Amino acid sequence: MAAYVIAQIDVTDPDLFAAYREKVPPTIAKHGGSYVVRGGEMTVLEESPPKPRMVVLKFESVEAAKGWYYSDDYQPLAKMRQKAANGPVVIVEGA
Repeated sequence: MAAYVIAQIDVTDPDLFAAYREKVPPTIAKHGGSYVVRGGEMTVLEESPPKPRMVVLKFESVEAAKGWYYSDDYQPLAKMRQKAANGPVVIVEGA
């Protein structure tokens, strides 16, 4: 069953986040993931989103998503993102 990594973030250091954004795509692809949403314009229909930027990644399974997130490829970049932005990151099973 597909799984989605969903991040709602507020970028606090645009330069560091730009460096992070350049380095992440190969790690996602290496683990079989792909972008579904990558920070596009949001149209709010109900309530306000907690953060202004949303990213959605699709993986084959929860295990594959966790494999990417906890990988030696991504963990140094996760620390970079945590310095450059804040907000929740979750994995959700797809339908």
